[in-house]
Amino acid sequence: MPTTPVPTEKSSSVTLRFLAAPTDVILAGAQGVSGGRVLEWIDKAAYACAVQWSATYCVTAYVGHIHFTRPIPSGHMVEVRSHIAMTGRSSMHIVNEVLSADPREGVFTRACDCLVVFVAKDPATSRPMPVPEFVPKTEWETQVREAALSRVELRKEIEREMLTQSYTDDSTAPCVVHRFLAKPTDINWGGKVHGGTAMEWIDEAGVACTMEWTGERTVAVYAGGIRFYQPISIGDLVEVDARITRTDARSIHVVVHVRSGNPRGGRDALKNAIHATFTYVGVDIDGQPLAARQFTPVTEEDKRLWKHTQTLKDLRSRYAPEPLVQPAPARRLTS
Repeated sequence: MPTTPVPTEKSSSVTLRFLAAPTDVILAGAQGVSGGRVLEWIDKAAYACAVQWSATYCVTAYVGHIHFTRPIPSGHMVEVRSHIAMTGRSSMHIVNEVLSADPREGVFTRACDCLVVFVAKDPATSRPMPVPEFVPKTEWETQVREAALSRVELRKEIEREMLTQSYTDDSTAPCVVHRFLAKPTDINWGGKVHGGTAMEWIDEAGVACTMEWTGERTVAVYAGGIRFYQPISIGDLVEVDARITRTDARSIHVVVHVRSGNPRGGRDALKNAIHATFTYVGVDIDGQPLAARQFTPVTEEDKRLWKHTQTLKDLRSRYAPEPLVQPAPARRLTS
């Protein structure tokens, strides 16, 4: 005799655990997994957390303030932990930690953490849907909520500053443009490209641009202000445009635009889908940072974007948001 499912309390967290595979390391001889692949893992865990909480299809709206503190080697056991920090009417702010451990030792340490904002959507109409309110029940959940709230104003300031800029061909800055069609394997069950897949595209273009400029292997050390404006569909022509905007003693700052649209309309039909900023450093064979080859802005646009990049850095240093996650000691792998 069939039984009626017993309703259970919604879980506000998801943990994914798996081994980092050799195919996750894009560059031969690299110290570990690419930043783009780590972002893809984060997006998948955060998506699962958002869908679990909202019980509907969700889309990535924003990813911010990601510091890649150390590489994750192939063969490491990886753990991606995602927790609801706070909710709006249709949005869910999710904090994410990525940890890894050599399975022979079983000691997990943190590799990066970040905040991802998802929006719940009606699968039939693609309109935002209300989500259940998240109410913290523990001291730790309250701290995480306060940390997420402390980042709201910084996020708004960064978005306002990014929207003031324009990008044309009047530039001598090093750049790389990748063009391709979105494949069926790139999409989620809602028929749109995974946010994590798109972030991997962004990192690939950024790596290609900075490696071509420096002549050295480069790795992402920071990503922020990743704003998703419109979904990318299967068969769309995708253009990923990475441009260096500033160099410091070691760091190379890159702005990336992802545009997409019907390929029959050509480039003129492409619309802005994602806007992101990444920071890279060159590394030697042992993974140690190298001095950056310096870029000198020539055109007025290049000079304006050089100052814009410094403004973003100043904004991030001016605000003092609470840490997204509590400092935690290394812990051992358990079954």
